[in-house]
Amino acid sequence: MLLHSNIIGEGRPLVILHGFLGSGDNWKTLGNKFSQDGFQVHLLDQRNHGKSFHSDDWNYNFMVQDLKEYCAYHSLESFSLMGHSMGGKTAMEFAVTYPDMIDKLILADIGLKSYPSHHQDILKALGSLDFEILSSRGEADTVLSGFIKDIGTRQFLLKNLYWISKGTLGLKINLKVLTANISEVGKALDQNAKYEGACLFVRGENSGYIEDMDEIGIKRQFPKAKIATVTGAGHWLHAENPTDFYHIVINFL
Repeated sequence: MLLHSNIIGEGRPLVILHGFLGSGDNWKTLGNKFSQDGFQVHLLDQRNHGKSFHSDDWNYNFMVQDLKEYCAYHSLESFSLMGHSMGGKTAMEFAVTYPDMIDKLILADIGLKSYPSHHQDILKALGSLDFEILSSRGEADTVLSGFIKDIGTRQFLLKNLYWISKGTLGLKINLKVLTANISEVGKALDQNAKYEGACLFVRGENSGYIEDMDEIGIKRQFPKAKIATVTGAGHWLHAENPTDFYHIVINFL
């Protein structure tokens, strides 16, 4: 099955992969900006996310093959690839598997190393939503607020709600499979894998996902890697400081 996407603009192809529990829509504003710079931007929904298909099979091997099939369908033989968080893990796995297809690689606030599972509270909160009772996003937000205090995080999660039919809400994500396979999200890139192409790691100043000590491992496996920092931003650096993030990425591209 083919991944759902939103394709914006004409020009050199730029594929963007969202993070865990996100979708391509999270990147629409920046996607429009990149399209104005002469890129044909592909905002993808990865499997079990957004409007893409649901499957019981879910790990980076499957997500890499999903992207390969998408590229074949759209005749993308050479393109730039950017991924945030989980999407960055997919992107780096794709790059070491199909290096000749990548023009430039951008990894947004994610490293090569393993990350411990830390989404359990969010998944528990989403699992508490009873759509037999809930009839509005406001009611869903009230339920989520009992688990998650940060308004921005709740707003991000609420983007996963949609109207199945009139008066009936549901989740776009495949919550059951994502919850059962949560340990897959933080898995490390194989230590023997290498990517020799042009690569940019962009980290948030206030995020701990890429630490100074990680640079040694990054440069060993991605020898041409550059590392840039977005000031005043955490893990959602593209949303918290989109201006600086955009300038860093477009200068690299």
